[in-house]
Amino acid sequence: MQVAIEAARSGIRLGHGGPFGACLVKNGKILAVAHNTVLKTYDATCHAEINAIRGASKKWKTPFLEEAVIYSTTEPCPMCFAAIHWARISRVVYGADIADVKRRGFNELTISSSKLKMMGRSPVRITKGFMRRECLGLLREWDRLETKHPY
Repeated sequence: MQVAIEAARSGIRLGHGGPFGACLVKNGKILAVAHNTVLKTYDATCHAEINAIRGASKKWKTPFLEEAVIYSTTEPCPMCFAAIHWARISRVVYGADIADVKRRGFNELTISSSKLKMMGRSPVRITKGFMRRECLGLLREWDRLETKHPY
């Protein structure tokens, strides 16, 4: 998670997008690290989790990342959770909740990963609240920015 947090901080400093980072790990080895690049790319789908999945899939030449774990600084949105499911990632570990970013004005659908898992009968295991305090710190860093794009 610490690597995902640093990726998010980098994205904040560079002005690439919101305060979000992700790190994909398999067998203790980092497959990909990414941050949100929505503002840099002008692409609403460039969330940290999507960028990490794209990076790992391209590097390892497979759309399927079985047995991988994705660490995300914030609970994956429905788009990201679906991509995690489709990539066959085994587990998602996240810090802050969707509600935490929604309160800051981000345009979030408030459907939890747990609800999506249940509704879609997804095998993805979910660990929530991991390093929550540190992940909320990223949101506070974002709050302190004078100039930021209104999501």
